[in-house]
Amino acid sequence: MMRRILFSCFILFILSACSQEENIDTTEDEVLHTQNVEIPSKIFTSEKENSVIDEEEIKVSIKTYLDSHEELDKASYPFQEMMDEEKELNKNELEKLAKITNLTKENDENFSKYILNNTLPEGYQKEAERISQYITAYNEIFYELDEILSNFTEDVNKGVFTKINIESIINKSDVVNGREQKKIEEFLDKKNIDTKAFGRKHNIK
Repeated sequence: MMRRILFSCFILFILSACSQEENIDTTEDEVLHTQNVEIPSKIFTSEKENSVIDEEEIKVSIKTYLDSHEELDKASYPFQEMMDEEKELNKNELEKLAKITNLTKENDENFSKYILNNTLPEGYQKEAERISQYITAYNEIFYELDEILSNFTEDVNKGVFTKINIESIINKSDVVNGREQKKIEEFLDKKNIDTKAFGRKHNIK
């Protein structure tokens, strides 16, 4: 996760430095296979409110939320790569990306409501909120990166060279950083929660 964020921010810094120079040429050497992207069908959902959640359920809930995030993040990656390279998405690709983005937001919102509107077992509330805040902020960073890159490309095509503002993204580094990720992974290990997230080894079938 952190590697992708750092890479994307690096691209923004390069674009910012180049924004006062000539238009950037794009190459078509590598074609990303966005047509092969399968949109994940499962996200975290729960209708529970004002309920007492037992430990077994919260473990499954955390796993489902994180696994869904990982699958959606991987599905969005080819599209984000194209945008990073200033390649235009066709109608089908835009529709796929929009669906992935909407599912990602739903996943975040559903899990946030679930942990805030129910009573979690002792030792889970703080860490569940940490996980929710981290993943939500991570996703928001990429929403903003996509918007910044899109606006930058449009401006350059018009011959306008504007300064790139990434202050909002930098501010989110208080939540999305290696230190916070380590705390989350330590919690997952302590509670034996198996997940695909964070590039962890897993035995999910």
